[in-house]
Amino acid sequence: MGIDELYPAERLAAAQRATAAAGLDALLLTPGSDLRYLTGYDAHAGERLTCLVLPAEGEPTLIVPVLERPAAEASPAPATGLRIVDHTDGTDPYPLVRTALPGPVTAVGLADRMWAEQVLALRATLPDAAQRLAGEVLRELRIRKSPAEVAALAEAGAAIDAVHDRMGEWLRPGRTETEVATDIAAAIRAAGHVTVDFVIVAAGPNGASPHHGTSDRPIGAGEPVVVDIGGTMPSGYRSDCTRTYVAGGPAPTDFAAYYMVLHEAQRAAVEAVRPGTTAEAVDAVARDLIAGAGYGEAFLHRTGHGIGLDGHEEPYVVAGNPRPLEAGMAFSIEPGIYLAGRHGARIEDIVVCTTDGVQRLNTTPTELIAL
Repeated sequence: MGIDELYPAERLAAAQRATAAAGLDALLLTPGSDLRYLTGYDAHAGERLTCLVLPAEGEPTLIVPVLERPAAEASPAPATGLRIVDHTDGTDPYPLVRTALPGPVTAVGLADRMWAEQVLALRATLPDAAQRLAGEVLRELRIRKSPAEVAALAEAGAAIDAVHDRMGEWLRPGRTETEVATDIAAAIRAAGHVTVDFVIVAAGPNGASPHHGTSDRPIGAGEPVVVDIGGTMPSGYRSDCTRTYVAGGPAPTDFAAYYMVLHEAQRAAVEAVRPGTTAEAVDAVARDLIAGAGYGEAFLHRTGHGIGLDGHEEPYVVAGNPRPLEAGMAFSIEPGIYLAGRHGARIEDIVVCTTDGVQRLNTTPTELIAL
């Protein structure tokens, strides 16, 4: 997988066509996943302005602080055909944005997660331009992954699977959640990730909180432990996988019973993925099985979220999303059951919708794992 395949130069032209079709004169993208998607440049987010000025027609310009120009030039960005303009400390960089825009400007799309101080500075620089979200344009380009992107996500999935495969080295009764998480974080990096995005180790009653994190509470013998982990690979693409374990003893009887329900719901939802099936229909497959077994109120969140350069992105697998799935869409399937004050469980795989079905990118077993 070459970097030119992962960040092809034609993305800028495709984004320009989409920008024009949306009735925008330009996209203005500060550091974040949209900028990296279009240029391959993983820009530093700071108080100094970095901004891709992408006019609907004309030459794209990447504005960078002079001290970060070497990093921009070493990235895939120059191969896309854009020009790089720098600014020095003590000078106002915002007039460079206006200079990079040919002709009158009536509407621009701003990076969805642009800092407020930059939004307001751009409003002052372009007072006659309506501000909209660049996501209106880029969402449709990013939602279907290319073969190179799928390969990058598969590489990320294999790396996080390798960490789950080693869980027996760290997860033992008597150790605290934080101690286990420290070992996991080191293993995530050792498996090839450049950053650790999150480590959830939630034992016993903490497992009933989907976003618990970690604590200094020791893990008890026979307690269920939810382990949800993920990171970012050198490619920029992300991993995210959850497995539920029982350490040092038999699982509680009530837990074992609902884990069987959860396991079937997750399996059925994965198998329901295919082109033309709606996102909300996949959610309903998991939700109906869990509700039918009497645990509907204990399934607290959506069934899944898209993944790529962001950990959470389109499409969202949730009730109320009628969007049909298409080949190349990548997302999690992660139903959960959470019983407050007792314990909880979640099973999560990243999957890709293919031309005729589904491909799982996480391949470790989904059965309850006893350590």
